[in-house]
Amino acid sequence: MSAPGQDPVRLVAWVHGHVQGVGFRWWTRSRALELGLSGYAANKPDGRVHVVAEGPESACRALCELLRGGDTPGRVDLVVDTYEPARGGLTGFVER
Repeated sequence: MSAPGQDPVRLVAWVHGHVQGVGFRWWTRSRALELGLSGYAANKPDGRVHVVAEGPESACRALCELLRGGDTPGRVDLVVDTYEPARGGLTGFVER
C-alpha cells in the first residue's frame, strides 16, 4: 500500500479562456515535467486546451491548481477537471 496521494491517477482537464497562441501548452508541459507527470496538452478547435496527465494523485492535483493559479500565459476562465484511474501508455509530456 502506497502513501496517501501517491497512487497513480489520470487527470483530465479542459481549460477554457484565452489559452491558445500564448504559450499555454509549453507552460503546462514545463509544469507537468517538474511534477514528474506524463501526458499531453492539446489545442482544440473550440479554443480550449485539453490536458491529460498521469502520475501520483498529489502531483496531478498540484498541476490542476497551477492551471487555475493565475500565473499561466493567456487567461484561464475555467478549468473543468476529472480524475480517473491511471491507464498508462503515456511517455513524457508532449504538446499536441
